[in-house]
Amino acid sequence: MNCTEEVCITCSDEGRPARVVESPKSPFDPAIVSTDAGVEEVDVTLVSPVKPGDRVLIHAGTAIARLEGE
Repeated sequence: MNCTEEVCITCSDEGRPARVVESPKSPFDPAIVSTDAGVEEVDVTLVSPVKPGDRVLIHAGTAIARLEGE
């Protein structure tokens, strides 16, 4: 399959900030996060461990970085 679009059609290549609301129950479970779009489940294995209040950058349902500061 060849992608002919300039951006990802799933997420528009958008990284979105989120705040962790609930930590994963086990290492490979998703965390519950709050974003401007609402509450979502997000894969946090790349930035684990996370705890409530931590800020992360999410892309395509995955936390790809930790965010520092407010």
